[in-house]
Amino acid sequence: MSVDLMGFLGVVLVAYAVPGPDFLVVFRSAIEHPAKGRAAGLGAQAGLCVHMLAAAIGLAVIAARSPAVYGAVKLLGAAYLVLLGVRAVLTVRRADRERRADRERPAVREPRGDVESVAAPGPTAAQWRSGFAQGFLTNVLNPKAALFFLSILPQFVDGDGSTTRQIFFLGTLDVLIGIVHWFVVVAVAARLRTLLARPKVQRRWELTTGWLFIAIGVGVAAAV
Repeated sequence: MSVDLMGFLGVVLVAYAVPGPDFLVVFRSAIEHPAKGRAAGLGAQAGLCVHMLAAAIGLAVIAARSPAVYGAVKLLGAAYLVLLGVRAVLTVRRADRERRADRERPAVREPRGDVESVAAPGPTAAQWRSGFAQGFLTNVLNPKAALFFLSILPQFVDGDGSTTRQIFFLGTLDVLIGIVHWFVVVAVAARLRTLLARPKVQRRWELTTGWLFIAIGVGVAAAV
């Protein structure tokens, strides 16, 4: 088996260097808890495995040649991104209402410092599942990921060898590189948790990422 390994690695590294919806999902999850961020990263790569399997057995070819199938996948992915954004924005709005209600209600409250906010308890099973599901759905509903395995990846395959075997090899390499990439992103996000735990910064971050999700989702839907 002979593949253009160096060329493929270059394309993969550039692709991961350009932030996309999966980056926002992993980074936001990591801010909530590093373990949830790692779960989101693993979920994102599991979504890529689905596209790799589809490309290897030819299902991606069928989807790409059917405008209806391709359009349906794009709309589902766009709707999911918009849903994530709306949930983030509504969470901020709800927190704002609760803060206003607290200010209007005369009561003695326990002091809360930044350290308490940052020192999150251990992740629950629900948090892990939520992070994994968000990462998985973001990539499995991303038609660009399918097209990567369908159109770009075969460019580095040797036509004299087994195409299926080479796609599996390159796809597995892509997934493993992605896992390392996401774990680095989570480590960076963990170092920023102290800054992002400040109420004002956290509010701006949630609003910004929420509207980014909505904008990306609308952009994907408009391109259908």
